[in-house]
Amino acid sequence: MKFNKLFFVLLSVLVMTLLLSACGGAAPEPAAAPAQESAAEQPAAAAEKPYIAVISKGFQHQFWQAVNAGADQAAADLNVDITFEGPETEAQVDKQVEMVQAALDKKPAALCLAALDTKALVPLLERAKSEGIPVVGFDSGVDSDIPVATAATDNIAAAALAADKMAELIGGSGKVAVLVHDQTSRTGIDRRDGFVNQIEEKYPDIEIVNIDYGAGDQLKSTDLAKAVIQANPDLNGYFGANEGSIIGVLNAVKEMGKEGEIVVIGYDSGQQQMDAIKAGTEAGAITQNPVGIGYKCVEAAVKALNGETVDKVIDTGFFWYDKDNIDSAEIKPLLYQ
Repeated sequence: MKFNKLFFVLLSVLVMTLLLSACGGAAPEPAAAPAQESAAEQPAAAAEKPYIAVISKGFQHQFWQAVNAGADQAAADLNVDITFEGPETEAQVDKQVEMVQAALDKKPAALCLAALDTKALVPLLERAKSEGIPVVGFDSGVDSDIPVATAATDNIAAAALAADKMAELIGGSGKVAVLVHDQTSRTGIDRRDGFVNQIEEKYPDIEIVNIDYGAGDQLKSTDLAKAVIQANPDLNGYFGANEGSIIGVLNAVKEMGKEGEIVVIGYDSGQQQMDAIKAGTEAGAITQNPVGIGYKCVEAAVKALNGETVDKVIDTGFFWYDKDNIDSAEIKPLLYQ
């Protein structure tokens, strides 16, 4: 009997143990609290890049495409987002005003601007200033001190060099004509004045017989240049102040059968100019640094956003090139096709 009692006691203990095990299982070890990821290990929410609106004077010429390439490179290097746009032609001042207004409506961190008109955009620049949007000019400035910086060629000095080359190549005397893209932008005004003033001040035996404005349009510039050549059969030289202007001059000289008779000097580069210089139908040209202009304007905007000191004027440089140095290590990287 004692044996039976002992047996049932042991059996009861065993059953209770099994029941407890079935209900709760083996007591799990306390789970370690998930380790807090360090700030460096946690996937940070992607910080929104600063957005910079870049408005150029146009996009039809290879010059502006090279400026765009420089701006894109700066955006990649400096981790910002940009848009790059411009009107269809460099005569569309109203269109550019609309583009700047639309850009400001998007609340960019900064605005880079190559103004077609030195005055027309000033009210919008005042708006940008009131909204705390820093403005950086490039290629062509405005009649305002609102831009924190302007990245551009010293166009007066560059055009004066073109005048010196013209005087040298026509022998210090003769008749010269000038074809400029416009008389409203800073580049148009400065290139015209730089060339004309240098001729008038240094070369009294050279007469400037005509100054025209072709809006940078090749067809319009061709027609204007043909009319000037027809009216001045003894013309010695022709200066074109931008890519569209000089292509018009080259077309006119060819169509009028004056290749080799008129000394042609241009500004910028582009494939047609480069081919003409190598062929000898264009004596030479002033090249800017368009990629550098695009890069420096975005770089200056980023510096302004970061509260860094920015030079008010950023001189991006210029060079004379002709058939003797067009393929040199110094000049070749500055030319665009």
